[in-house]
Amino acid sequence: MKRYNRLLMLTPVLILGLATPSQAQVSEKDTYYQLPDETRMTPFRDQVPMVFVTPNQPEWKSLPQFWNEGQEEAIDPSTGEKVQRRVIKIKVPLGLTQAPPVPAENPMTLQKWVLGKKLYYDPILSSDNTVACASCHDPTKGFADGRKTSVGIQGQLGPINAPSVFNAAYNKLQFWDGRAISLEDQAQGPVTNPLEMFAGKGDPWDEAVARLRTNPDYVRMFQAVFGTLPTRDAAAKAIATYERTVLLGNSLHDRAEARMRQRVTEEESGKFELTAADYAAALKDEFARKGPALKDLGLDPEKDAGRIPEIAQRLLNGRNLFFNKARCANCHSGETFSDGEFHNLGAGADTQGNLPASEVGRFARLPLGHKNPLLIGAFKTPGLRGLLHTAPYMHTGTEKSLEEVIEFYDRGGNANPWLSEKMRDTAAEAAYLRARAAGQPVDPNVRTFGPAKRPIIPLKLNLTPQEKADLVLFLKALNGDPLEPIVADPNKFPEVKW
Repeated sequence: MKRYNRLLMLTPVLILGLATPSQAQVSEKDTYYQLPDETRMTPFRDQVPMVFVTPNQPEWKSLPQFWNEGQEEAIDPSTGEKVQRRVIKIKVPLGLTQAPPVPAENPMTLQKWVLGKKLYYDPILSSDNTVACASCHDPTKGFADGRKTSVGIQGQLGPINAPSVFNAAYNKLQFWDGRAISLEDQAQGPVTNPLEMFAGKGDPWDEAVARLRTNPDYVRMFQAVFGTLPTRDAAAKAIATYERTVLLGNSLHDRAEARMRQRVTEEESGKFELTAADYAAALKDEFARKGPALKDLGLDPEKDAGRIPEIAQRLLNGRNLFFNKARCANCHSGETFSDGEFHNLGAGADTQGNLPASEVGRFARLPLGHKNPLLIGAFKTPGLRGLLHTAPYMHTGTEKSLEEVIEFYDRGGNANPWLSEKMRDTAAEAAYLRARAAGQPVDPNVRTFGPAKRPIIPLKLNLTPQEKADLVLFLKALNGDPLEPIVADPNKFPEVKW
């Protein structure tokens, strides 16, 4: 009872923010989290909120670019005073109809975004000051690194391909195995990894925060944004704020879909289906502006303009293959072309169908009481926007080109005991089991696994060479416009009052 009363006495002090960490107990250590001192924070009138404007909002069409500065009228919650202040409006790219989720505890502001961007490109978070977030997630390389597996401090090779930050704000879970629940959670991981950013025997974040606190500029920025010294919690929030704006869309395919919706509305047909004419209209506009999609598709702006009908038909063929015969949309669904789920494709299996310990995938991250054998060797479905910037592919980095990726899927992936059902010829497996049970001959080439000798038969797509080429062309049409320099240029920052 005495302990309970003591907690009751502390609780109101902590809630009201009247105590500092040195005056009252908090659950995290000082380097992990501090209670804010609001007198050190930027006043409300000088804070610059950042808001996402989506294509389904009326204001979207009037915004001239991705990054837009304006003014808003707001009420200061502490004084009730009406103030005019700056606001940054982020025009969510065409093709993404929803704003990235933003946690209530980490609202987006310009100062926080600038702090996060500085941290993202600064190697100060690594123990030897040689590796930054951008070392493995470089904007010039599709916010990945172009390597099979990444290189960390002291030249150490990591075990996995660096996933792109493109549209990571929409991921249900972060990392290939889903071990982080948010961008804030993900941002804390590399600092603790001895293969990535930390070498030593102490607490990685204690040391990283100590380095930040010796830097007067960072101390000033953290106090202005969070009202605290640099902490692990605040650093993660700032980096996540920057990463939420790494949005990729406005692809040629998106513009063809927009054309289709406009056409159907004008026709009043109600038949919302893409046609070759929709792709042709988008291509005509792209040739007129000599846009980046021409390079993505391997087209010459002068010589290939006469091929628009042919290319449009191939794009439509590729799109139809994607959603039908090639079965891509079984996993690559939604606006980012990812279901956010985990699947075993056999990408990490050896020629005998064995999965090494490093390839356990999502199963290893499931808590006890929730282990699902169907997720052994399963890794997260990546989004498909920006593919031309993010080779090599798969979590193993073993497929060097889109053509190789299509060949991988065409053969049904690699057989292993836990190959996803979406990759298997389940009808052929059932027929094999029936024949075996009846004592009839079975195909000796079928691989069986485990004590029950369970057959695993990858589903072959049997795509023709032309179908493969059209499918690759469609994937290239998902690439999207280049990111704005304000996001992608490490040296470009907006004006900020600290």
